Amino acid sequence: MKLSDLGEDRLLARLLPRLPLSKSVLAGAGDDCAVVRSPGENKLILLKTDCVVEGVHFRRSDAAAAVGWKAMMRPLSDFAAMSGLPQFALVTLIAPGRTSVRKIDNFYRGLQRAAARFDVSIVGGETSGTHGPITISVSVIGFVEKDRWVSRRGGKADDDLFVTGRLGGSIRGKHLRFVPRIEEARWLTEKFSVHAMMDLSDGLGTDLPRLAKASNVGFKIDIQSLPLASGAKIDNAISDGEDFELLLAISPRERKRLEKTWRKKFPRLPLTRIGQLFPQSAVNASPARTNPKLKSGFVHFK
Repeated sequence: MKLSDLGEDRLLARLLPRLPLSKSVLAGAGDDCAVVRSPGENKLILLKTDCVVEGVHFRRSDAAAAVGWKAMMRPLSDFAAMSGLPQFALVTLIAPGRTSVRKIDNFYRGLQRAAARFDVSIVGGETSGTHGPITISVSVIGFVEKDRWVSRRGGKADDDLFVTGRLGGSIRGKHLRFVPRIEEARWLTEKFSVHAMMDLSDGLGTDLPRLAKASNVGFKIDIQSLPLASGAKIDNAISDGEDFELLLAISPRERKRLEKTWRKKFPRLPLTRIGQLFPQSAVNASPARTNPKLKSGFVHFK
């Protein structure tokens, strides 16, 4: 059966009853707006939208459930970057009428599995037909405590730079099955003062300069220290993108304690020091030393 045979109302009647809702949801999908409880006075609301587009973020031949998983996990990775806890999601599905209903079912199976992994309730969204590629857009709402949120703007001169996990080679399948580092980010902000943090979605070569620019500092990295995924080379670690690991800046005074306690807490996940931040004055004096020219990661619209 195709979407054109089913129609929007019957599609929604098929999908919406399957969406589990938390006790914080007063009215979910099926009304004009979702209604949810406020997170409380000592918490900040986080909002994020991300999307996956056929031909850009996934291939037509990729398993639909894996694509749905990725569509949900991409914005959740941004929550990890700010030490946030996601709560609610809105899913917008845009697909041609010729798309099979089974494929849509599988998209939502992946979306639901990913949402359930972090106790996120899918509370609504939108559906639309198109003559173009399939697109899934996911908007996520959640919170972070006022004393635990981290941005990419807080990096300080002399901070050590660390990355979680291993980099490169995401196109071999990791980009469809990764798990955002929400647990790790929450642990980091509970135990340490993390000055700046972001997720590596577009590649180290694009994202590290973004963090340095936002923090108004320069950076220097040890290329040989980059933790490589199996089969990946240094260029892959810098430019492949879609690693969805954390890049963080922390005081060098915390380095030894961080490395020691991390190994105990996350023995199967590497945490690697890859470099250091420098004052802006040093950048101006020697830009080649403190802002090395890195091969760029993924850049949209090029």
